[in-house]
Amino acid sequence: MKLVELLKNVEYELLAGDANIEIKNLTSDSRKVGPGTAFVAIVGAVSDGHSYIPATLESGVSAIVVQEGASFDLELIKDKACLIQVKNSRLALAYMSQEYFGRPQDEMTIIGITGTKGKTTTTYMIREILEACGHKTGLIGTIETIIGDVHTQSKNTTPESYTLHETFRKMLDAGIKTVVMEVSSQALKLDRTAGIIFDYAIFTNLSPDHIGPNEHESFEEYMECKAMLFRQSKIGIFNADDPYSKKMIEKASCQIQTYGLEHEADFKASNMALYSSKGKIGLTFDCSCIEERLTLNMPGKFSVYNALCAISVAKNLGAPDSMIVKGLADSRVKGRIELVDISDRFSIIIDYAHNAIALKSILETLRDYNPGRIVTIFGCGGNRSRERRFEMGEVSGQLSDFTIITSDNPRFEDPLDIIKDIKVGIEKTSKNYIEIPDRADAVLYAIENAKEGDIIVLAGKGHENYQEIKGVKHHMEEAELIMDAVDKLKAKGINV
Repeated sequence: MKLVELLKNVEYELLAGDANIEIKNLTSDSRKVGPGTAFVAIVGAVSDGHSYIPATLESGVSAIVVQEGASFDLELIKDKACLIQVKNSRLALAYMSQEYFGRPQDEMTIIGITGTKGKTTTTYMIREILEACGHKTGLIGTIETIIGDVHTQSKNTTPESYTLHETFRKMLDAGIKTVVMEVSSQALKLDRTAGIIFDYAIFTNLSPDHIGPNEHESFEEYMECKAMLFRQSKIGIFNADDPYSKKMIEKASCQIQTYGLEHEADFKASNMALYSSKGKIGLTFDCSCIEERLTLNMPGKFSVYNALCAISVAKNLGAPDSMIVKGLADSRVKGRIELVDISDRFSIIIDYAHNAIALKSILETLRDYNPGRIVTIFGCGGNRSRERRFEMGEVSGQLSDFTIITSDNPRFEDPLDIIKDIKVGIEKTSKNYIEIPDRADAVLYAIENAKEGDIIVLAGKGHENYQEIKGVKHHMEEAELIMDAVDKLKAKGINV
């Protein structure tokens, strides 16, 4: 492909060379440069791609895209490579990546989900329903990317633009015509999804999050970045019950649809009822557009909101009611209110709740099921905010009947120091707790001492499959810890 073809949707200035040269490779990684490569220099949070230009010249780079205002040596470059200057090199990379991979998104239905909470669960619900209908559906999100039977662990909720379009191409080549993806505020801010027209864009909810260094300067900026999605979509589907939906709709340029439980909406749920039986918990509800009653094998009002997102997309795509009912009943999301079925006497749930707000939400949700006890197992990450430890300790002390304080990615800190900080919060509540620093031992203790009607919550790690200690990631997965504990107890003649 000629460089000028890659740049067809990019505003640029040619500073040196010929834009009609052939390009065989496109990258923003200086380590992947060779002859025939177009290198896009990006100013990142950690490093500036412009500083690697001399190295790319030594590797035989053919074209270099630089950002206006960045520092680079024109004299060094001009006789060795074609030099393109743009106002925003991240934006240029997004548009160039689309052309490089042949604009695969134009041949697929693209569904994007943004919001503070609910994105991950909703993507899996949508995929479950569409797959049940026979639609091969790709998924891109926080946990993983799914292309057919291939599951690849994710580095970012929404990949960098080059990786995103490369993924679209792989999906299309695999016969996938529908993609459901999480769209983070950071991705929108950094132009990772620039140029993509989403067929459906969903707004789940908004609350203060991701505000600070290298993220968002303020809540207002965070909200504005989320709103960008609805200016590059055909149909926007909004949570009518969220107080920020009105502002998001005002900023949108797409066709509007709504869902909710409390306010008038195009897709409205009602008559929600909780159920618990033999270690299983969930709920049932009615939906205005479906005659049959729906069942979710996961707890919480927030699960109904997630289900409404999935229903709205499925109905727009013509999914039959029977497949929607089946897809929602079958939905399971690794590490998101994930019920592990090991006993008829008690329930055990894995959840990613790793801050006070998320922990409070799930514990309050589970309290509605009137359990015998709520037993919460959690720790806090090392080399992170100590405030989070105090807050999570206080929340668990207030809302759990018993807390087991343990480790969660201590990184370069002593786990006992982290536990000491958690105790500062929990001791404000005068609630029962125990310290078991080894997470496997903590899980074993909880299961061995479980009582009839208990709900045990393993909070904080969710889908993660590692424990980070002193810079090394050791394999550790919550579901495996649970099954290992069951095996150890069976070996001792104890049935759970």
